[in-house]
Amino acid sequence: MRLTSTADLWWKNAVVYCLDVETFHDGNGDGVGDFRGLIQKIDHLHRLGVTCLWLMPFYPTANRDDGYDITDYYSVDPRLGTLGEFAELVRTARDRGIRVIADLVVNHTSDQHPWFQAARSDPDSPYRDWYVWADERPPNADDGVVFPDKETSLWDYDRKAKQYYLHRFYRHQPDLNVANPDVRDEIARVMGFWMQLGLSGFRVDAVPFLLEAPIEALPDPHDYLQDLRAFLSRRDGEAVLLGEVNVPYNDALSYFGSAEGVGDELTMCFDFVGMQQMYLSLARRDASPLTHALRERPEPPRDAHWATVVRNHDELTLDKLTEPERQEVFAAFGPDPDMQVYGRGLRRRLPPMLEGDERRVRMVYSLLFSLPGTPVLFYGEEIGLGEDLSREGRMAVRVPMDWEAVSEQRRDSGSLLAWFRLLVERYRECPELAWGAHRVVDTGEAAVLVQHSEVDGHVVLTAHNLADREVELQVPDLEPGQRLTDLLVDGTVQADEEGVVRLTLEPYGCRWFRTDVDRVT
Repeated sequence: MRLTSTADLWWKNAVVYCLDVETFHDGNGDGVGDFRGLIQKIDHLHRLGVTCLWLMPFYPTANRDDGYDITDYYSVDPRLGTLGEFAELVRTARDRGIRVIADLVVNHTSDQHPWFQAARSDPDSPYRDWYVWADERPPNADDGVVFPDKETSLWDYDRKAKQYYLHRFYRHQPDLNVANPDVRDEIARVMGFWMQLGLSGFRVDAVPFLLEAPIEALPDPHDYLQDLRAFLSRRDGEAVLLGEVNVPYNDALSYFGSAEGVGDELTMCFDFVGMQQMYLSLARRDASPLTHALRERPEPPRDAHWATVVRNHDELTLDKLTEPERQEVFAAFGPDPDMQVYGRGLRRRLPPMLEGDERRVRMVYSLLFSLPGTPVLFYGEEIGLGEDLSREGRMAVRVPMDWEAVSEQRRDSGSLLAWFRLLVERYRECPELAWGAHRVVDTGEAAVLVQHSEVDGHVVLTAHNLADREVELQVPDLEPGQRLTDLLVDGTVQADEEGVVRLTLEPYGCRWFRTDVDRVT
């Protein structure tokens, strides 16, 4: 594969960092994180090597779902700051080479949003058709409940409206009716407003649910995604739509869209399947499940990409595993039912799941940066932040950022933070990882994942040992006598006359090698 000039595809080798303004840093001493505090800590992200900051919802909210129940799409929650401080953050981040994207939550609003209050108050209100109503409770009203600990139905009766309304999530989050062209126009206005203030795109919440609402006026719901992408591109040709699309691979592929081989819907989709298979591999100490997922994962269109994660921001979902597989992961990383959520996921962060074994933690994040796709970090991962299981539900992982730990680790060259900085630096120096033709190398050792990425004849080879034992392996298919430079520790290895490299990996060991240390341009 040859590397072409595609400067506008900045997201292909971006390092994305997701945070909740409320829990990141308190800048005014009132006990709540805010934009002022985030601005004060932006240099931490810059030193880490972050190139894209993803903000979780910061809009005015009824605060019954930690910001995802929005009451105003055109402002900042007063607890977190002002529009002026938001604009200052975007400018400050840009000065350091960091773009900013934000959550686009348009599947639903809060039931306290003025639109819904107007809709339920008057059947003749122009906002009535902004939501999805039914005179009778639909026969399938109980199918597909997302939060079974809180809800038993997708439809709830509103006494004032005298009708049932659809809510895919909580009953206090009525679904918007995207079949209504006025709703679609308003969503575009929301996007345009924040882009005018400097955003470089959006992480689109719950994309399949957004498109599965009753859409008689939209024969092909993907037409709507194409419209959103077209609007985004007209405003900023480099802006992105990062989609939360937790569906099987073949279904996820359609969300990229394809116009003559070029994606025309979502720019990136999270690789939920690969993430879940990674945890199964970690539980088994066997790379085979992840290896199989990587080989099965379809190639997205040319101008699209997968986004890779160690965990989704709130719930570490395991819903794409079989029930026996899910129980394996629960037994390994969340045996206490209180560590689990909805019977399908975990409400834990990685270091406690791995019992603080830093060898293993480091290996997992090395693996993340070596996978084909754009790496997405959740705040605090770089310092080994844990969870607080005394908090309700998914809030267990929304703990305050530990700035004392950051300060300590900055002074320690052997810290996890230093390891992250090295991984980010090496990832950014290796365009092969982001742009290259990728394949999994068969070494005959099930515990080890070896990946081969190539651009213009330059190769990056990565090896990760998921087992708690030392492993010796042979990596084939290199050029006879080819020398590879170790990117994580000083040294080189050399292929023999048959093009085979022999490696020894310690328990949970990881190595990155490159055939040419010069940057590819």
